[in-house]
Amino acid sequence: RGTPREPGARWTELGCQSCTCQGGRVLCDTVSCSVPCSHPLPAPPGGCCPTCTGCLHEGVARAEGDVFSPSDGNCTVCVCLAGNVSCLSPECPPGSCPSPSPADCCSCTPEKCNFRGRAYAHGARFSLDGDDCTTCVCQGGEVQCSFTPCPTLDCPQHRRHLGPGQCCSTCRDPPAPAGCFLDDNGVEFPVGQIWSPGDPCELCICQADGSVSCQRTDCVETCPYPIRIPGQCCPDCSAGCTYMGRIFSNNETFPSALDPCLSCICLVR
Repeated sequence: RGTPREPGARWTELGCQSCTCQGGRVLCDTVSCSVPCSHPLPAPPGGCCPTCTGCLHEGVARAEGDVFSPSDGNCTVCVCLAGNVSCLSPECPPGSCPSPSPADCCSCTPEKCNFRGRAYAHGARFSLDGDDCTTCVCQGGEVQCSFTPCPTLDCPQHRRHLGPGQCCSTCRDPPAPAGCFLDDNGVEFPVGQIWSPGDPCELCICQADGSVSCQRTDCVETCPYPIRIPGQCCPDCSAGCTYMGRIFSNNETFPSALDPCLSCICLVR
């Protein structure tokens, strides 16, 4: 980089690279930092390794010998020495107290709770007399009660049911359908009823689950001049012939409407 180096010389490049001149070649490697403390300060500007001349605790830089209290410590005292943070908490005498004490360095915890004429140990859980849906707990000399949590139901209100001795409601099964109700005309058909919805070639049946199943009729018999009977699905080829708007019976002869010299006859085929 334009600077002569003597053989065996060592120096530090930007990016914390430690370089040495050996046999006319430059060999570089990342600087290895040995940090002998628990809470070192970040490397100073232009430096590569953290320093133990102070402490970094909970994101706050502390000077050497600084005495402080942590954010969540109750009367805990900490000191910064050579990059290490040492904390001391006060020793509280064992024992209990008759009632909760205000928050201080050595707050006591009551041993029991007196509730409705009965004594409960600290941390005990119990239910109210005759009410298994309420759970109570003794905490710090006080009793806290709460209802048993119930699952969320996915049924409407009119289908919810609370049985005897139950804490939470359950969903009742919907009643079995007695028939099929059609919204378009307001007619209800009993299960098994067969009807035509208006098209004589379509028949519907009311299923046991309240659904409607419909199916169309396929007409197999065909002829060129069938008789169509109102209300009947398939044309009738055996009753006669329909010709130019007129109905003729079987074996009946009649003049052609296109040529008066032609005579026609209705034949069943």
